[in-house]
Amino acid sequence: MTRISTGVAGSGLEAELARALRSGPFHLALRTALSVRGLALHRVQHRLAQRGVKVGVTTLSYWQQGVRRPRRPESLRAVRLLEDVLDLPERALTGLLADPAPAGTTPDRPAARSYRSLVEESRALERLLAELESPEDGGLHTVCHLERVSIGAGREMRARDSHHVVRAHRDGVDRYVAIHHGDEGCDPGRMTVRAGENCRLGRVRWHAAAGVIVAELLFDARLRAGDTHVFGYGFDDGTGGPSGEYVRGFSFAGGQYVLRVRFDEAALPVRCRRFSRSAAGAPRSGQQELTLAGRHREVHLVEQGIRPGIVGIAWDWS
Repeated sequence: MTRISTGVAGSGLEAELARALRSGPFHLALRTALSVRGLALHRVQHRLAQRGVKVGVTTLSYWQQGVRRPRRPESLRAVRLLEDVLDLPERALTGLLADPAPAGTTPDRPAARSYRSLVEESRALERLLAELESPEDGGLHTVCHLERVSIGAGREMRARDSHHVVRAHRDGVDRYVAIHHGDEGCDPGRMTVRAGENCRLGRVRWHAAAGVIVAELLFDARLRAGDTHVFGYGFDDGTGGPSGEYVRGFSFAGGQYVLRVRFDEAALPVRCRRFSRSAAGAPRSGQQELTLAGRHREVHLVEQGIRPGIVGIAWDWS
């Protein structure tokens, strides 16, 4: 009985490895091969060293997580030797690297843009993210994001609510850092962060002069590369002066974004328009007039394929 069980399990693992080698991506195939062969990274490092190639354990870890992709000639040589170390067919791994991803990306990580290019108060934001020990690449990109902004009777931004679907492009991600910029005169210390479905509130930090607040939204499980997660959250603001626009910056390409801006009936704008920017401070482009519609007096935009940069809605008061 024991032999039969072991044989079935072994066949299943080999089948899983065959699928990973056939369809990729590279990091998943490597991670599966390491698991099936039962080799720890330090053992793999030692065997590569015996074959004349030095590769750090950290590098091997990054390769199997999809954080980095082998590109340099010595790295590609190491991958060829990995096929021998892991008892894989020739080009089983190197074949998955035949069509390299663009610089700064992995097969599961879309093209990216830095916070600094998207945010005018980037230094204040960077300090807050450093306090939360949050890297610039949090390991998540948007699959779908539905966001609603509420403008109050005093023309102030009263609240915003998000329903967010994300995908992990590396292993071990267990949180999302939400960022909210208030309007001129706002007081981040009086704002409230609401954790909705499938997340809970972690640490919250703010910078009063910059009018920005950041909050950790913690997941109940660690995501692996390729996993998706659905969650909701919101910010109650109402502390700033008259609001004239709402913008959303995207570090990564891909996914869908829907923005709805709802106005109180006591304070309706005379004009609304959609716009985009390539970076903070860049001129507006792609402007399009929007018409207030519906019982709730709102305008909206839909971006089917997000590009790195900024998109938003602006409005004029009488």
